[in-house]
Amino acid sequence: MHLAQLNIAEAIASMESPIMADFINNTDRINALAEKHPGFIWRLKGEETDHSYSIQAFDNEALLVNMSVWKDRESLFDYVYNSGHIEIFKRRKEWFSSMPKMHMVLWYIEEGHIPTLTEAKERLEHLQQQGESEYAFSFKSKF
Repeated sequence: MHLAQLNIAEAIASMESPIMADFINNTDRINALAEKHPGFIWRLKGEETDHSYSIQAFDNEALLVNMSVWKDRESLFDYVYNSGHIEIFKRRKEWFSSMPKMHMVLWYIEEGHIPTLTEAKERLEHLQQQGESEYAFSFKSKF
């Protein structure tokens, strides 16, 4: 089994705004860091760009999505909290609103499966409505 993850964030300004410039300017570097990190398998990319923030998955145009697949929970956790990603992660309040509901979901998938946005959104909705389970969980749980 591999681990899939989806996280969403609500931008406080359009991607063209100077407010978002430093986020945009670091995206390629952070994506490359993820792709080189041990345990990385796949990440969502736009059809015409390498960035997933160009994908509108929700009615709210300000909601950005990030989805990826990792070998296991430990690989993803290490990337998020123990790599160069942490410097950008710590600055998220500069670019994104506080989310009132869970904004990140993890779930296990069969090796070789590439999750769809529909699947990911269902998992996130389940987590928001039902709480943590083997079907949909966060880093707080170890399923």
